[in-house]
Amino acid sequence: MSATEGAAQESLRVGIRVPPCTRADRVVDTVRRAEALGFDDAWFPDSQLLWRDVFTTLTAAALGTERIGLGTAVTNLVTRHPAVVASAARSVAELAPGRFTLGLGVGNSSVGPVGLRQSTTAAMREGLALLRGLLDGEERDFEGPAGTVRSRLRDPCPGVPLHLAASGPRNLRLAGEVADGAILLSGVSPRTLAGATARVREGAEAAGRTVASVPLTVSAYCAVTDSAADTVAAARQIKPICASIAQNGGAPFLALAGIHLDVPDVVEGVYPDLVHAEDWDAAVKVVSRWVSDEAALRFAEEFCLFGTAEQIAERLRALRATGVSGVFLQHVGSYDLPDELIEAVGASVLPTL
Repeated sequence: MSATEGAAQESLRVGIRVPPCTRADRVVDTVRRAEALGFDDAWFPDSQLLWRDVFTTLTAAALGTERIGLGTAVTNLVTRHPAVVASAARSVAELAPGRFTLGLGVGNSSVGPVGLRQSTTAAMREGLALLRGLLDGEERDFEGPAGTVRSRLRDPCPGVPLHLAASGPRNLRLAGEVADGAILLSGVSPRTLAGATARVREGAEAAGRTVASVPLTVSAYCAVTDSAADTVAAARQIKPICASIAQNGGAPFLALAGIHLDVPDVVEGVYPDLVHAEDWDAAVKVVSRWVSDEAALRFAEEFCLFGTAEQIAERLRALRATGVSGVFLQHVGSYDLPDELIEAVGASVLPTL
């Protein structure tokens, strides 16, 4: 039996992205509901100006749940020093033994609003090594204005899985080479997913590993609809995401699906950015200059999980057959909890899986 065939026989982990957009206790109520409905994981994004502190929220979630997996999707090593991340990760992992995954990325919405640059691949490699060493209890050298200092993390917590979120080829290879898992930002398009998986495989093989040893989690926007007409309406809401991808070097990927967009580098009237717009309806209206309803529907059908419960369940089963081990679903918007999506997926999709 091949690794892919063996993986296909295991169940797909289905998670939900929960932005810490309100008080931690209210967020925990949402996570408890996801746990009760059968979701496997709850993933929390980290952006210090957009949301509440992610590790504070994770602590509350760890204390308020029993089974559901918890993870960052994702934090970073720019606004948070690796030693600070190690301490925070250890603290959460102690409260949720075997349930916590530390997802890391280049920074994105954490670094941009405070004028910092995203992590380079080299910086991610160095940061991951330092982070893992600290969690494992090793002594590490720290370079600073006062010179080199050798320190360690008291009461370390070995074994915390470090997953790397990636979309570009270099970071995808890095995930395969050094991370405990990869969070793929390619969506569920078979074309882009195959390319992302291939890059992870290249990194794994270069390090003497197999891609089967690197769990693959895919992020996907999701909307459960009752009819084709409802899907068309829901797809309009995804326009800012589609425009952001085109704006940030993803036009070739969109073109593979027959979506051809020319979005300017700067789009006025949307704060703080297209993906995290505070006024989502206004952002949809603004980007409609470049993203048609037809393009949005094509994007939703190709890269997202938009459709009836039966259609979404079928796509999830197909996703598992490709070797993907998990998916976390996202609702459109950043400043409300995904309660409606949790209810819809929990009632009509998860039972069929």
